[in-house]
Amino acid sequence: MPSTSEPDVSALTALLTGRRFVVLTGAGISTDSGIPDYRGPDSPPRTPMTYDQFVSDEGFRRHYWARNHVGWRHMRTRRPNAGHQAVVRLEERGLVTGVITQNVDLLHQAAGSQQVIDLHGHYNEVICLSCHLVLPRSQLDQMLTALNPEFTEAVADVEIAPDADAVIASTEGFRVQPCPRCGGILKPNIVYFGENVPKDRVAAAYRLVDASEAVLVAGSSLAVLSGLRFVRHAHRNGLPVGIVNRGATRGDDVANVHLEAGTSAALTALEAELPDLP
Repeated sequence: MPSTSEPDVSALTALLTGRRFVVLTGAGISTDSGIPDYRGPDSPPRTPMTYDQFVSDEGFRRHYWARNHVGWRHMRTRRPNAGHQAVVRLEERGLVTGVITQNVDLLHQAAGSQQVIDLHGHYNEVICLSCHLVLPRSQLDQMLTALNPEFTEAVADVEIAPDADAVIASTEGFRVQPCPRCGGILKPNIVYFGENVPKDRVAAAYRLVDASEAVLVAGSSLAVLSGLRFVRHAHRNGLPVGIVNRGATRGDDVANVHLEAGTSAALTALEAELPDLP
């Protein structure tokens, strides 16, 4: 549940007043929507599947798609929270230039954010690794359900992971859908651990940082380079950096302000306190 306490955002307000800033978000902004993060203080240990495991091992793929078949259905019921909505209001007021998100949950778009760069793609598409056919995840759901008509109902309570995965003890017997066009391997159209973010996406994110006057990190430990690089880039170019995150981050050494707080309460308070631009 969102925190009911009011965090002290005065230092963050002072840092961002009079500046247009880009918001870089991680899994922490979505925890109040019922999607757990990977590295929060209370998060259980997780070992995400790597790209090499997925493409090289049929057993890994079966295990992944079985869990994703359940997790995707949970993910699509999640709704934006107060943190997402505060970012939308800041964008509408002309204070936020856009959002760079490491999340794949599409909650920024659902909240109404207009300028969003999904660094790691999103959970609602799949792609064939051979012929590059892109399918809506809902279409694949119909195919997987036809192949495994009783699987979802046989699974009891599950734990959902940030990438639409689900923790399921046994996935034996689950049938995987090949590409309907060429028979190749279908993969979620997201960036796996061990993959690189597409260059055009990275370039677009750099342009968004360069068009801003500050960077606000919300709900990310910046543990992976895909997000940390933009904070380092901003610092090198003299842009102030603010961070809202429970726990330490890899960007703390260059941050002007690090507020230890939940994003829902902090971003709501920040939006209320920040004055309009002159």
